Amino acid sequence: MTPPTRAWGFAREALRRLRAVPQGLSLRWKIAMVLAGGCALVAVTIGALMHEARAAQLVTTVRESATMQLARVRQVYELTGQVDRSDIDAAVDDRRLPVELRQSALAGRRSTFVDLDGPDPAVWAARPIGDQVLSVRRPLVAERAELREFDRELICWGALVVALAALGGAGLASRLSRELRTAAAIARRISRGELDARIGQSAAPSGRNEVAELACAVDTMAASLQSRLEAEQRFTADVAHELRTPLTGLHTAAELLPPSRPTELVRDRVAALRTLTEDLLEVARLDARAEHPDLEVRSLAPLMEGILRRCGFAGELAEGDGGGALVRTDPRRLERIVANLVANARRHGAEPVEVTVSGTAVTVRDHGVGFPERVLRDGPSRFVTGAMSRGQGTGLGLTIALGQAEVIGARVALRNAASGGAVATVVLPEA
Repeated sequence: MTPPTRAWGFAREALRRLRAVPQGLSLRWKIAMVLAGGCALVAVTIGALMHEARAAQLVTTVRESATMQLARVRQVYELTGQVDRSDIDAAVDDRRLPVELRQSALAGRRSTFVDLDGPDPAVWAARPIGDQVLSVRRPLVAERAELREFDRELICWGALVVALAALGGAGLASRLSRELRTAAAIARRISRGELDARIGQSAAPSGRNEVAELACAVDTMAASLQSRLEAEQRFTADVAHELRTPLTGLHTAAELLPPSRPTELVRDRVAALRTLTEDLLEVARLDARAEHPDLEVRSLAPLMEGILRRCGFAGELAEGDGGGALVRTDPRRLERIVANLVANARRHGAEPVEVTVSGTAVTVRDHGVGFPERVLRDGPSRFVTGAMSRGQGTGLGLTIALGQAEVIGARVALRNAASGGAVATVVLPEA
């Protein structure tokens, strides 16, 4: 195989192996492997070329040496009629002489032949002497050992270069990987609602630094998103606040109306508007993270009995294992959470509505059609109640419940029971 063909074969094999790299590796190790693979490919190609060049140089040197020895042997043979075998392997009509070389010598040419087959490689030189062939054989044992030592040195130095390239690539890629991980972490924080999170790249980079451009783009996006959301929150809060004054007057005026069916309808709608306004103000405070809990250590079961009694819950509180566990919570906000979940179960589900306390968890379950898949997948949306079969409403009840749970450090899990019905579980922090 010629050197270019051999190098191309190595290149194809290296590319095939690179494509087989597992996709689960981090970017840092992928870059290190690519750099190491590229250096290995270059080292193999250069090593193959150097090996071929060194082998050709040794063979040329040995050919010239064998030719010179053949000339000396011919001079001695013409003077004495004998072949001097004191320090060289020379003979007339040697039986070991390769056929090609014998035919070339009988044709009147002085030739050399490299025999690399077998365990004892050698270089032959031959010329005609009358109708006979005078030949000299020069073993290549020392040259082969020298070439093997040369190959070992190439392999060692090549391995060292590849290792240094891999370490250097890992070092260079560490900074890139660290910056990308920072950008990903900041993006996740922004998605969780921390709109003031920033990577720290305040200005666009002057060079061609793609990572810095990404960081700048993420910071710009976060700033724009924060500005828009804050504007939306201020608008919602301002609208709800401005509605309070006319609604208060409207409520007062409705109370002065004479008792009648139209009066009841007006009072009912005014009460609904006041509730919606208060809910909007509460959502605005939750969005602005202006709510601060007043935490207390309470026994969960007795606390839940009082909450359900104030909510007008007609059923009984069921207690599982550890129903008397102590929890750290804000009783007023917990009441708001449970009241919204119970009201949501009554309005959108079907009786009976069951409330269970087990350990530090409170579970509210109805026996209706269950939560829509969209709610289970993405969470509740404001002013969206899901399927029509779950009734009408503003869609703020679950939103407020989840927001207040975050304020007191609780978790709310929504699911559908296997036998039917929506299940909401509030897990409170243990005291």
